[in-house]
Amino acid sequence: MDEKGTGVTAIDQRTFRKAMGCFATGVTIVTSTDPEGKPVGLTVSAFTSLSLEPPLVLVCLDKKTACLSAFRSAGHFAVHVLRDNQRDLSGRFAIRGGDKWQGIAYERRTTGAPILPGCLAVADCRIEEVLEGGDHVIIIGRVEGLDFSEAGGPLLYFRGAYGEMGCSNIP
Repeated sequence: MDEKGTGVTAIDQRTFRKAMGCFATGVTIVTSTDPEGKPVGLTVSAFTSLSLEPPLVLVCLDKKTACLSAFRSAGHFAVHVLRDNQRDLSGRFAIRGGDKWQGIAYERRTTGAPILPGCLAVADCRIEEVLEGGDHVIIIGRVEGLDFSEAGGPLLYFRGAYGEMGCSNIP
């Protein structure tokens, strides 16, 4: 079989990544604090709601993520669903190293996790459980604070690039 839609015989990392890239996903920034209380964060597309009762979400972080130990020790995190006009913010938090927070305003609410302004939705969470998942860590959080907007569209990621919904039903 070939890679043109009829299937593949070998599942290597490149092929797996290409296939999974066919699933359009929203873009989030996940934030927490390090042991000194300084904000940490990164861009994440591996996010989903998990349960309505209790309200749970999960994020998946690469085990090589520099700030992973901060997420584990803080006991809290916030997930920011980005708007379609927040590509620059996504790019800023996707880079390794540097001061991602320079010039960025944030506040702290229920859990103490840094909350970025202007996002489509924000879930402020306490860590419920951390699970191993291959080369990633799955962090399950109980949502203790929530904020969202009825207006605007999401920032999407599809086949390795930002995308747009291409529909007119966004209020």
